[in-house]
Amino acid sequence: MKHKMRSLSSTAIIAIVVVVIIVAVAGIYLASRGGAPSTTTPTTTSAQNTTSPTTTVTNTSAYPKQIYIGLVEPLTGNYAVFGQEAQQAAQLIVDIINNELGGIKSMGGAKLVLVTEDAGGAPETARLAAQKLISNYNVPIMLGAYVSRFTSAMAAVTEQNKVILVTDALVDSLTQQGWQYIFRVAPKASAHGKAAADFVLDMAKKTNTTIKTAVVLNEDSIFGTSVANGAVLELVSNGIEIASHITYPYDISDVTPIINQIKQLNADVLISVPYFNDGVLIAKAIQASSLKFAFIAGAGACGYTDPDSIKAAGDAVLYYTNTYSYNPARPTQWNQKVVSAFEQRYGKMPTEGAGIIFYSLMTVYEALEKAGKMFPNDPLSPDHLKAAFQSLDLNDNNSIAAQLYPSGHIKFDASGDNLYPLTAILQVQNVNGTLTPVVVWPEAQPGFSPIFPRPGWTQTK
Repeated sequence: MKHKMRSLSSTAIIAIVVVVIIVAVAGIYLASRGGAPSTTTPTTTSAQNTTSPTTTVTNTSAYPKQIYIGLVEPLTGNYAVFGQEAQQAAQLIVDIINNELGGIKSMGGAKLVLVTEDAGGAPETARLAAQKLISNYNVPIMLGAYVSRFTSAMAAVTEQNKVILVTDALVDSLTQQGWQYIFRVAPKASAHGKAAADFVLDMAKKTNTTIKTAVVLNEDSIFGTSVANGAVLELVSNGIEIASHITYPYDISDVTPIINQIKQLNADVLISVPYFNDGVLIAKAIQASSLKFAFIAGAGACGYTDPDSIKAAGDAVLYYTNTYSYNPARPTQWNQKVVSAFEQRYGKMPTEGAGIIFYSLMTVYEALEKAGKMFPNDPLSPDHLKAAFQSLDLNDNNSIAAQLYPSGHIKFDASGDNLYPLTAILQVQNVNGTLTPVVVWPEAQPGFSPIFPRPGWTQTK
């Protein structure tokens, strides 16, 4: 019996020693992994507890002190004039969010940090820029890249990495790829073409000007084609004959053959979809020729009426119009505030490149605030951010972003496009001896009205 007791004691002792060794080894392992598991609520929340606030314990450790926001824009090359303005606008809005609005309050006042990469002059450069921002900063949200073919390359990267892309590029097809993490507040390209045509038709009716034929001219990128197609469809549906639809390389250096071709058509109206350099070339060539039109309307917001185009082309762009995804004269409190701040900081009026960023980045702010409220334990996960964007219904009364938007209303459809798009028409006019872009349609800014048809044109047909 004593032998059995000794045997049992020895067995018990050995078992205890084994347990101690196991506990010690486990402790060493956990220490090497950063400590024992936390007893607080996990950072990642399930669908069940995010929809049951009474049972959700907010883990404030999920709130970052800083949220990196990526920006990819063409800061060098042919499109730098637009990308540089977009970068200026982004920094201004980030400063307002951080310094005046208190950061993202639903995430404990987290501050936004803008990190920027140059899209350069090719899709591949834009793709690499997006990849770099993701690798270096793990950005949850990115904006860019103005030029649609650059944005398409960039979007392939953001989509693969489940990074929310809020694009300032306008080509319709960008939101028609079935991508899950892309949003666009700005009106799409075809809406710009339609708006340019609608403006001409509306003004012709109001001034009793007969418009029978039109020439549509665009650079041959997917952007130019999308905008031009929107104009063609609207003109044809209103009984206007398209005398010719002319396309040209976006990097064209000599427009003389095009001008000679247009001369033979004797059309009433020219609707042109340029970028920057080609717009300056076209305006100067038309001024130097004997071409006369009842009106020349730009579409797509990439030339003619922006301050840099006016500086480069001079009075060659006098009376030209262009469609804008932004209305710098919209008389809301926040729009006036942001325009004034931009002018004070950079010494110029904000145009298309800045305007889209104004309301797009403020929409990002609204979505981040919503994500912090909807998903307090994991606000920055891709699907939670996506849900926050899709839940937005912003208007002038509840949103700064909406006050910056032409229609005053932002709400996304299933594809990521704004359900309430609107463009504004700006025209270059001589204001106290200075060539100045002013808003003339659909509502003219106080003190101005559209000049239509072009002075010096006589209807002979």
